[in-house]
Amino acid sequence: MPKSNIKPVAGYLLVEPLKQEKTTASGIVLPESHEEKPQSGRVIAVGGPIFDDGREILCPVKVGDVIVYKEWGGKEYKDGDTNLLILKFEDVMATIN
Repeated sequence: MPKSNIKPVAGYLLVEPLKQEKTTASGIVLPESHEEKPQSGRVIAVGGPIFDDGREILCPVKVGDVIVYKEWGGKEYKDGDTNLLILKFEDVMATIN
């Protein structure tokens, strides 16, 4: 897991997108032009809770979790050679065990 000096503000988390498989389950190698935007990644930092109508909303995941997020969610950010994604809590759809 990369170390980053970026600390998300309340309501956001920092994710390192995972590389997508370029070979199908049946062994077919997909061309570069077929690459899709990653939709899963590893959480590397989380911001604090947010407050909505007096309710405290905590981050639904923790550092180290592998998550599935909305395809067009978040903001891409490059930290040195590492591509990262800053997501809102609400962009997280699931965790992967």
